Amino acid sequence: MTFLMRVRMPDAPGTLGLLAAALGSVYGDIRGVDIVGHDVDGTVVDDVVVALPSGHLPDALITAAQEIEGVFVDSIRPFSGTVDRRGQVQMLSEVATRRRTRAEALDKMMTALPQTMTVGWAIVLDSDPVTHRIAASSAAPADNGKTFDFPLATEARILHPDIDTWVPESWTVLDSALAATPVEGTSLLLVVGRPGGPDFLLSEVEHLRQMGTIVGAFFA
Repeated sequence: MTFLMRVRMPDAPGTLGLLAAALGSVYGDIRGVDIVGHDVDGTVVDDVVVALPSGHLPDALITAAQEIEGVFVDSIRPFSGTVDRRGQVQMLSEVATRRRTRAEALDKMMTALPQTMTVGWAIVLDSDPVTHRIAASSAAPADNGKTFDFPLATEARILHPDIDTWVPESWTVLDSALAATPVEGTSLLLVVGRPGGPDFLLSEVEHLRQMGTIVGAFFA
């Protein structure tokens, strides 16, 4: 099994090495690390993809990590991909190449985006003439069939189902974290979900906004 751990640790030389050694002591094999944020208290937030042999419990990874002073595991969940930010370049290149056939470009984007942003699924909605789904990744949940005659999000932000009452219940299963961004210059909205968390950091929402800006430039 492979797991995605969100870990908070001191932003100090050698801490990541200590974490690698600790996870290795319980047979955890780090497959990728992505720095997703820095806190004002000098803490760095990393997403760490760890493979664990069959028969070993993920709780052992949490225990081993938190034996290091100052290290805290925010969350851990099964994750089938890898941290592949470099894959975003290839994905955007493919979108740009297919920009004149938007449906094909979006299908390519939906295939690659979940892995490159460590999310479980992605959906693209179009608000013209009414809001409806036009593309989705293979793991994306179903909609509830409702349509709306207004944009559902006008800026990049975290979605809160208790406030954003338009969010289908099927999107919230497994306590999913949700975020969305308009695709700049178009009627499109990109929505991403992370079943089981962790919650999206502001740095990740900004990353999503930038993605919407770049993709929007291709379709302008």
